[in-house]
Amino acid sequence: MNATIYKIVPALLWQEARRAGQFTGAPVDLADGFIHFSTGDQVAETAARHFEGQDGLLLIAIDGAALGDKLVYEPSRGGALFPHLYGPLPLDAVIWEKPLPLSADGLHVFPELLP
Repeated sequence: MNATIYKIVPALLWQEARRAGQFTGAPVDLADGFIHFSTGDQVAETAARHFEGQDGLLLIAIDGAALGDKLVYEPSRGGALFPHLYGPLPLDAVIWEKPLPLSADGLHVFPELLP
């Protein structure tokens, strides 16, 4: 299950992670004790549920296999298995980062996702 996974993150928070050399999580991640990710099939619904109308976001693609046993798939929304990282995200696991702009109708416009 360790294919490409995705993280939606405010651009300013990601800039801080780049300066620090790792991403320790957004406030919700820190509160929950792990970094929340989504699979390619889950990320659009994650954006709609948790980032509705928010601009200034990035979509980060991560090589799940590079995260080893700290990446755990656990039941969440509707019983679906979501990837959770128990530890900081090393930036060398990042495949790419792309803007996640809003369209005129207020929905996020996703780039082509990796398998």
